[in-house]
Amino acid sequence: MAVDRFPVEASHIMMFARSVGDDNQIYYDADYAKGTEPGTVIAPPTFAQASAQFDPDYFLRPKIGQPWFGSGGSPTGIKKESSGGGGGGGGGLHAEQHFEYHRHLKPGDVLTATNLPGKTWEKEGKRSGKLVFSETVTEYRDQNGELVITARGVGVRTERPVDQ
Repeated sequence: MAVDRFPVEASHIMMFARSVGDDNQIYYDADYAKGTEPGTVIAPPTFAQASAQFDPDYFLRPKIGQPWFGSGGSPTGIKKESSGGGGGGGGGLHAEQHFEYHRHLKPGDVLTATNLPGKTWEKEGKRSGKLVFSETVTEYRDQNGELVITARGVGVRTERPVDQ
């Protein structure tokens, strides 16, 4: 996901931590955080994913007036287009997510996110044909242009639906 401006605010960090059920005081209590190694409130490890809300083109972000995942009588309101031969008839899923922190993310940071090409590889599946793995690398830089987080996601798409 490419994001031009992702402001990191203390209230967002607190709400994110609460939403994932993490009550560590370092995510919301400035007095407590002063006595820790970072010395300040910091963001939880997966917080950078919240930058999706600042990307108007992020495919999982609901678009006003358009169907979106979870907006229909079926698991998704998005209709699947038939593939014309190149895309395969199987499904896809998010297989892995890794975050490498170069420093703690803290309130006051303003990040930009840039996507970089990652690796692609294939394996033969037993029930779904070929499995195509693709990696996406996202670099998050702060207001000074310094690299703060490198995120790596891996998706996998099957050649055809899994045989029952």
